[in-house]
Amino acid sequence: MESPGASRAGQRVPWLTRALERAPMAVLVGYAVVMAFSVYFCMYAFRKPFAAASWHGQMLGPISLKGALVIGQLVGYASSKVIGIKFNSELPLRSRRNALFLLILAAEAALFLFAVVPPRIQVLALFLNGLPLGTVWGIVFSFLEGRTSSEILGAGLSCSYVVASGYVKTVGAKLLHAGVSEDWMPAVTGLVFLVPFFLFAWGLSFVPAPSSVDVAQRTEREPMEREARRRFTRTYWPGLLLLVIVYLFLTAYRDFRDNYAADILHDMGLNDPSIFTRTEVPIALAVLLVLSLLFLVKDNRRGLLGAYLIMIGGAVLIGAATLLFDSHAIGGQTWLTLVGLGLFLGYVPYGCVLFDRTIAALGTVATAVFLIYVSDGVAYGGSVAVNLYKALGQADLPYLDFFRGFSYATAVVTAVCFTISGVYFLRRARRPAAEPVALPDSAATG
Repeated sequence: MESPGASRAGQRVPWLTRALERAPMAVLVGYAVVMAFSVYFCMYAFRKPFAAASWHGQMLGPISLKGALVIGQLVGYASSKVIGIKFNSELPLRSRRNALFLLILAAEAALFLFAVVPPRIQVLALFLNGLPLGTVWGIVFSFLEGRTSSEILGAGLSCSYVVASGYVKTVGAKLLHAGVSEDWMPAVTGLVFLVPFFLFAWGLSFVPAPSSVDVAQRTEREPMEREARRRFTRTYWPGLLLLVIVYLFLTAYRDFRDNYAADILHDMGLNDPSIFTRTEVPIALAVLLVLSLLFLVKDNRRGLLGAYLIMIGGAVLIGAATLLFDSHAIGGQTWLTLVGLGLFLGYVPYGCVLFDRTIAALGTVATAVFLIYVSDGVAYGGSVAVNLYKALGQADLPYLDFFRGFSYATAVVTAVCFTISGVYFLRRARRPAAEPVALPDSAATG
């Protein structure tokens, strides 16, 4: 089985990879962050620009056309996450770059289909658009995980979707103002970012595998076959279940805020296209700063504790900011920024710190990508359910009012589950994490 440390065995190592292997850590980290951030930033141009449009007054049966489009893409994205549990866990390291190229071309082809078909088929087109995009995160993160610098690398990568979601909606809104139709705007936005995506994905492929020091401190990350995945899940299912429940809430909350930001802002009387970017950039910078501080914590158990404290703090911030907004102590833009900060302080660690530190603290040979995709596979199904509930059960409730209530529910559930899950995993992580240990009954078969 191919392991990260041997990912280039028997191959000619590119000169840039050799140079990065010999470079100071700051150079390697800087290069990897820029490449990973840029790849995922560009990916969002194929996923989120359609959310800048409204399709006011257009219905598809009992559901608004926009609601149906959001659900269609989410179903595709959720299906991709389920597929990704196997696909991303078993994807050979040498195939990652070409996989990125093919996935993004498939997503753009679906956007062209979206532009030329009637509304009912448009829902199918966005399903096909979401289907390849859900696996991109796992491929990109697989270049970064299992390193002593994974907190910085993962935080830099995660900031991409915090900033990109607002930026590509701003681009989409400006294209609409320039006369591009709502149907063609998503495909045109994707074309703008297609060549940059290819360039940055090519650059990312030169990031070297984790060093021997990385493997010693964070355990080796190997592809996980079916039996290894089942064994890990059976061993740690109580803590994993709580994390999946939290992730379900945070993902549904994030997607609702993301997909209906234009509608929420409209309900508050805020209609400036640039506000999408203005609310997200401060969030990205704050999240990057906070999570990067975990890089200073070398002990994996303490690092895991720090991650949980950050996530619990994010849950509290969502509830506190909503209380301040309801009492008219802060305005709408400030509220959206604060709840966004709280959301991403809880959400971002899943993809860059939480599972990476959990594996290292437990001393288990595994891959964080598998755990991320298990969570994603369930969570995006919950996001679909929330959108269906809003479209069918609360159709007359303004988006702003629905989001306020959703904020309180998310704050309470996530704070409680994070606390219990944290206690569970921290108790299991008392053993030294420097030497990987086998899972109960037999060794992990990467």
